[in-house]
Amino acid sequence: MMKKQTEVTMTMSNLHPGLILLAVGFLALLSPKALRRYIIGLGPLAVLPAFFQLQLGSDAVIKFSGGSYTLHYLHIDSLSWLFGLVFCMIAVIGGIYAMHNENRMEALCSMGYACGALGAVFAGDWLTLIFFWEFMAATSLFLIWCNNTKASRKAGYRYLLVHMFGGNLLLAGIFLKVRAGDMMISNLAAGPHDAAFWLILTGIAINTAIPPLHAWLVDSYPEGTVTGSVFLSSFTTKVGVYCLIRIFAGTELLIWAGAVMVLYGACYAIMENDMRRLLSYHIISQVGFMVAVIGLGTGMGSNGAAVHAFGNILFKSILFMATGAIIYVTGIRRINELGGLAKKLPWVFLFFVIAALSISGIPGFIGFVTKSMTISAAADAHNSVLELILQLGSIGTFLSITLKMIYFIFLAPDPGVKIEKTVPMNMYVAMAAGSVLCILYGVYPELLYRCLPYPMAAFQPYTIDHAAQFLQMVAMATIPFMMYLPKMMPHTALSLDTDWFYRKPFAGIVTGVSYLCCAVSRALGNTWEVLYEKSMELSHNPMEFLDAKPLRNSPKYNPENYRTSIADPIMITLTVLFCSLCYFMAII
Repeated sequence: MMKKQTEVTMTMSNLHPGLILLAVGFLALLSPKALRRYIIGLGPLAVLPAFFQLQLGSDAVIKFSGGSYTLHYLHIDSLSWLFGLVFCMIAVIGGIYAMHNENRMEALCSMGYACGALGAVFAGDWLTLIFFWEFMAATSLFLIWCNNTKASRKAGYRYLLVHMFGGNLLLAGIFLKVRAGDMMISNLAAGPHDAAFWLILTGIAINTAIPPLHAWLVDSYPEGTVTGSVFLSSFTTKVGVYCLIRIFAGTELLIWAGAVMVLYGACYAIMENDMRRLLSYHIISQVGFMVAVIGLGTGMGSNGAAVHAFGNILFKSILFMATGAIIYVTGIRRINELGGLAKKLPWVFLFFVIAALSISGIPGFIGFVTKSMTISAAADAHNSVLELILQLGSIGTFLSITLKMIYFIFLAPDPGVKIEKTVPMNMYVAMAAGSVLCILYGVYPELLYRCLPYPMAAFQPYTIDHAAQFLQMVAMATIPFMMYLPKMMPHTALSLDTDWFYRKPFAGIVTGVSYLCCAVSRALGNTWEVLYEKSMELSHNPMEFLDAKPLRNSPKYNPENYRTSIADPIMITLTVLFCSLCYFMAII
């Protein structure tokens, strides 16, 4: 039997930009502390010349000799180019923001996460997509665990369970497509709504945080590290948006799923007290704008979703950077414990205001340019209900971020907040870079609109009609805020969300599975038991696993942690991957 070989020639024109970021991560992992900060801060800049070498219409492949499958690992068109551009930008900005961070693992995983996001948007075939999709999930998991707290370990484990479930659904749908001979990624909205359609849609919906499959985002992102949360806010949900545009544009179900997201995220954000949980709910709300107009199936809808994702990555990352800087110097996450920071942290205040005005869609900032297109897409489709919902979502955004957060964090009377540290200069540089881009694209929207992925009639955001809409939005949010200001102080009670189901009843199911696995492992012999005990150490504290001593007692489920041993999902995932490998080798 002839041995199978692969054929690929790597040049600058087909060099995957993600590989450069991954190499930066490995260099930062292996470098001494004195050098690491410069590698993580300046190394990602190398991705920009490699990215701009890519040409629209190019398609770099890996061919398997003796087989029938070709991996299209670098498929460049207008849509993937636009997402690739903003992903490269945020990798550079995020790297600068993280220069002061000495954590080797976080440096590797943040760059690996960006690599996975780029790989997913440049994938031309289904198997390349699922490879980078899972790589992205694995690296993002450690950005949560790197925070190395009890809450982050719990949240990370739940994150692992949810994304393992979503990834396996997507994998199952992809296998059905590949088995049917459909190797290349294509739009499925016009085709049969068969098992493959629903499996792929559900898998992507989990990553896009469509309710009720959204709670993992608000549960995990606030528990990530200060620098890691900047990357978390930028990639996973936006890759999901990209896939929805590419695969499901025109699926009517998405219109109303997005409408629910817009209102759901905005309402929960108004009630939230934790800064990063509030911003996480607004990720859901803002992604809802994108999902809704994707469902319209029009060129303006898909363009609006793409450019709003572009803008959202920029201003949302600044908001996470600004709140991260506050947490870094004060150690406080709750809004009702802060106040008077405009005088103590004036530059953080300035950058936060720029990002807040951008996300609220105020003229002169990128959010006005991108939100105008999404709302206009609903109007052009004659969907007045959706248009109204998007406008209501804009009011909720202005109320909860621009008014609530700016007032209670920066302008309210100072309750005696102590500044324990100084904000590192690299944090200021990163926030300044993102703020300049938010203003640049807001003042010169043609820089963004010339990159639109789909043809459409000329669009002008700066019209009297659009400006009047947003002025009305400002008035409708500001008047009630000022009238009920004493009652707008965030409360300390927890907001009950759908994550209750896997924190409580699902925890009982997992407990039963854990005991079953314990019994099976003991039945199979001492070797399996040792492996299981080691996995319990990893579950208890993943970041100190190598230094931990072996457990002596039989593994037991700890109900306080609402999780079982990490061995259960690892064994399931390894089984799925083994079957996938066997299937893949069979078809090539």
